[in-house]
Amino acid sequence: MRKVLILSMIVILFFLPACKAITPTENVKDTILLSSSAFNNLEKIPVRYSGDGDDVSPPLQWSNVPQDSQSFAIVMDDPDAPLSIFTHWIIFDIPANKSGLTEEIPQDLTLQDGSKQGKNDFGNIGYNGPRPPSGQTHHYRFTIYALDKVLDIEGGVSIKGFLKAINGHILAKGTLVSLYGD
Repeated sequence: MRKVLILSMIVILFFLPACKAITPTENVKDTILLSSSAFNNLEKIPVRYSGDGDDVSPPLQWSNVPQDSQSFAIVMDDPDAPLSIFTHWIIFDIPANKSGLTEEIPQDLTLQDGSKQGKNDFGNIGYNGPRPPSGQTHHYRFTIYALDKVLDIEGGVSIKGFLKAINGHILAKGTLVSLYGD
């Protein structure tokens, strides 16, 4: 019995740091003010920005950011997805002098300003909007991160790789939540 307990403790101690590496935001408070001119927090996102419409990214603006921010990153995900949190968009290395994104960001790995985009859970680069199963309404979280560096990763990164890269580099974050569905 003692050997099983010791082996269990070793396994827990071995895997605990790996779990921490992919949940880097647990101790970071929401201080950045993230908004959109297309919808308010906890309101329905317009069809234009959904998989039922034009499927283009919405305009976003942010303020109240740390002065020492070196870059920004934004993730849009669906925490109501049936199997696990579903990632709709990863955009990072947004220049620190920016305070917003226009709508309809191209689905390119690298944008003209140097921003990069990751691979969403649809398997695509860039933004793919909400489209929950019929009869359901889901929450869609836009989370912005102010980072203390420009990330040393390539475009096309998965959410797991992105979260690992920002671990220990988050100065502040902010969240805007939209709703979509029947």
